[in-house]
Parts: sequence; C-alpha cells; structure tokens
Amino acid sequence: MNIHYSRATSHQELQQILELQSSNLRSAISSKESQEEGFVSVVHTLDLLERMNAIAPHIVAKDGDKITGYALCMHPAFADEIPMLKPMFNRVYKLLGPDYKYMIMGQICIAKQFRGKGIFRGLYKAMAEALIPTYDSIITEVDEDNQRSLQAHYAIGFEEMEVYRSGGRIWHLIQLKDK
Repeated sequence: MNIHYSRATSHQELQQILELQSSNLRSAISSKESQEEGFVSVVHTLDLLERMNAIAPHIVAKDGDKITGYALCMHPAFADEIPMLKPMFNRVYKLLGPDYKYMIMGQICIAKQFRGKGIFRGLYKAMAEALIPTYDSIITEVDEDNQRSLQAHYAIGFEEMEVYRSGGRIWHLIQLKDK
C-alpha cells in the first residue's frame, strides 16, 4: 500500500468518489455495519461534485490510480444545493456571522479495506494544509448515530460548536481550526 494525497483533478477521480460514496451510504449497508464502520448520508451528483471541485478541489487519498478515500470541499456558495445541509449552513451563519471564512468538509469516506490505516487523519491533514490559512476553519457535521465518525473527528482535533436536531436526527456541528 502506497497512499498519496492530492486534490481531485479529473473526471475519473470524481466518478470514483461517487462509486465509493454509493457503497457506503447508510441505505446501502446493514445497521450493524453502519454502527461499527460508520456511513455517509448525502448523495451527490457528478454535476455538483464538478462544480464544488472547480471552486475548491476535493482531497483524495489514492493507492496508485485508485481512490481509497476522499474528503469533499464544499464552499458556502453551495449552501442551497443540498436540502439536508441547509440547516447546517444556517447554524454556521448564526454562530459565526457573515464575515467568517470557512470551508465545509462535505463528506469523508474511506474504502473498507483501507480503514484503520491512518487515511482519515491523512485526508484531514492534506485538507488543512490546502485550506488553512485561506479559511479560518474547516467545519462539518456528524450524525449522532455515527459514533465511529464522531470519535474519529474529535481524535484529530475537531471541537464541538453546537449539537442540534434537524430532519429527525441529532447533529454535532464541529470545526477544525489552525493550531
């Protein structure tokens, strides 16, 4: 295994992100697997990934030419694109105001066979190097049911901003700042 991190630059990489996403959606895996391994909640389209990538290229982990993990960069300009994420953007705006410069980590996922190998930490390290200091912080939210993801985020330095209920779920709004 020879993992390297970079920004997404090709249509093929975006396609691989969508393939990895679809196999890790909460609706595509068992409840046992979602509790033990974590899950992703949002379905992106290729068009949306391309537009997001044009503003702030996504971070990918690759083994050769194969995507083994990704962290999506979602600029606040996309706040109205995914209905499920609108409440998060509204909370961030209320908490931090209109002048705070942040990037949303729109989703993170690691292929099953590559989990537990430091890729999660590597993706965030690459993301922070690419985005901070241009942005004051990287913000994301994690479903309270996704304890594996929540604990992994806290372990690398994310801090709680707020816990709130939306869409019948409890969300942890968290951020990673430059240290």
